[in-house]
Amino acid sequence: RHWWHDRINFEYAEYCMRSMLWHGGGGLDSHLDTDEFEQRCAEAIQAKFKSNPLMLGMNKLFPEFLPEQVRMLAYTSGLGQFWRVMSDIFMSLSQGYDEGEIKSIPQVVDHIKAGLVAAANKPITYAPQIGAQRYEIIPESVGLTFLSDTGVPYVEAIFFRGTPFLGTVSLNAQAYQISPDQTRFTYGALYADPLPIGGAGIPPTLLMQDMRHYLPKYLSDFFMRSHRGEIDLRVKICQTFQKSMFCVTTAAILGLAPHPMDTTDPAELEENRAYLEYWMDRLIPSRLRAANGQMTNA
Repeated sequence: RHWWHDRINFEYAEYCMRSMLWHGGGGLDSHLDTDEFEQRCAEAIQAKFKSNPLMLGMNKLFPEFLPEQVRMLAYTSGLGQFWRVMSDIFMSLSQGYDEGEIKSIPQVVDHIKAGLVAAANKPITYAPQIGAQRYEIIPESVGLTFLSDTGVPYVEAIFFRGTPFLGTVSLNAQAYQISPDQTRFTYGALYADPLPIGGAGIPPTLLMQDMRHYLPKYLSDFFMRSHRGEIDLRVKICQTFQKSMFCVTTAAILGLAPHPMDTTDPAELEENRAYLEYWMDRLIPSRLRAANGQMTNA
């Protein structure tokens, strides 16, 4: 079963971590470039390899190598803390659906938004234990929080920007298929075509393979009623996943709005309008229309 990938994979999680590390944004990205981080990182590296002269020697020859690995570990930890919160939100969402309390997309968005707001100021820290001592690579005193330092950068890096999957576009600079400006990237989850799922080099393939293990019966039955049945199951899971990510994005956009959506103050309405226009412009080339009409039982 293991060799046939009938197991939990983490390749997509690594893709998310590396994408966030590359695109940056938020306080986590800023902190990892500070002198404080460098000092704390150096102390942890010395403690980890104090009995390994080979690694200490390599660290002197290539002083940026091990700190970069620590940066990836810090992002992995931050991403895990972000997903821990999101997991609780989604589990309570599923329970609400099972109990008949959540019956519409607006209710889904409201539930996610409430969860994001409730956890907005949850501290993000990273303190690995080396031997008998913990080394605070990212102490709570840095002031990193869930929403602004992991949630917003995650939405930006994974939902919007992303990175081009190997084999789907040419990496030849002369082909001009990839923008030289990262801010113009549109390879994220909101823009991705679900059809390549299952192909080589497509990181979400293994994510859909993972989610296949945890489909609730009502959703599995819905998929099986289509005329293709299980043949394109991963593609259908991806379509459902993409639609849910639009719900998360909507919740994040509404939660970060400068003023309440039901405000009647003209000045606040104008600010909200300008804020929403920015996000709507970014959603125009996404698969929002397809997501709204694709989940038909055909």
